[in-house]
Amino acid sequence: MKIAKLFAAAIAAAGLVCATGAHAQAKPNPKWPANLTLGTASVGGTYFVYGQVWASLVNEKIGTNISTQQTQGPNQNIILADSKQIDFGMTTMGVALQAWEGKGDWTKGQKFSNIRAIFPMYDTPFHFVALEKSGIKTVKELAGKRSGVGPRAGTCGTYFPLMFKALGIDTTIRNGQASDMSANLQDGLIDAFPFCAGVPIAAYSELETTNKVRFFTFTDDELKRIKAALPELSDSVIPKGTYKQQTEDHKTVGLYNFAIANKDVSDDLVYAVVKAVLENNAQMVKGHAAAKETLLQNWNRNGFLPFHPGAIRYFREKGITVPKHLIPPEYKG
Repeated sequence: MKIAKLFAAAIAAAGLVCATGAHAQAKPNPKWPANLTLGTASVGGTYFVYGQVWASLVNEKIGTNISTQQTQGPNQNIILADSKQIDFGMTTMGVALQAWEGKGDWTKGQKFSNIRAIFPMYDTPFHFVALEKSGIKTVKELAGKRSGVGPRAGTCGTYFPLMFKALGIDTTIRNGQASDMSANLQDGLIDAFPFCAGVPIAAYSELETTNKVRFFTFTDDELKRIKAALPELSDSVIPKGTYKQQTEDHKTVGLYNFAIANKDVSDDLVYAVVKAVLENNAQMVKGHAAAKETLLQNWNRNGFLPFHPGAIRYFREKGITVPKHLIPPEYKG
């Protein structure tokens, strides 16, 4: 697969968002930083494109200069946002829960308490794809095989090993960018490419354009066992036709995604960012289909991570009463 194509897709998506705007870029608030950074994820995944989309839209609407930074995904975004190395990031709520409690192996016992949720993004369902010629049709057939699950510090790299452990499946885990995993599958270096991201996944779509592939998913019993072991996972469905070679709905599990910010990003800036994203959903969807779930009513898919005061201000303007346990100590009312 050509990585350049995926870069071009991201740039085109961002350009589409800007092109659909009715007005020239707004003038920024002079009190805001001249430059801001948003952590995304690896090439070939949804974060890489989606991040370009919302950064470009926000820049157009409120005059900021948010640039995107490619990262290993949610885990690294949390580490960087918590330590103010980036201003904004994106994460799945399962990884965020591990960070908040300091319980995931990758946290090494550290609690990341400087991050705040700002707006809901979309569900991340867990996928499976293999080349048709491999003969692999089920998850249990990955035993003894090589599974490329994306970056080690991403949601997929964190959760697939836990899922395989819960199912008693001994598969060799390989890590790398989504685009690398796709190339490795085509070259026979891995046997399957399990991944998780908002649909459609660019690397999957690119893969099926030149290969006969098979999409497969968990059995009902496997789903029951996984959810018992990892209760933060919720039911999800990848609709048939999401990919040209996917001929039926796939029941699976997923984790919701939220945009995050460091707690010290100014309240009025976060308020303006949240307002721009949630009030321009049509433009967001034109940039990436996963944004169809980037809606105000999905604010409650976060049940533990405190919202940034700027986000709370916007939610309250819309008549939403944010629960006390989601209000951070720095909130002034």
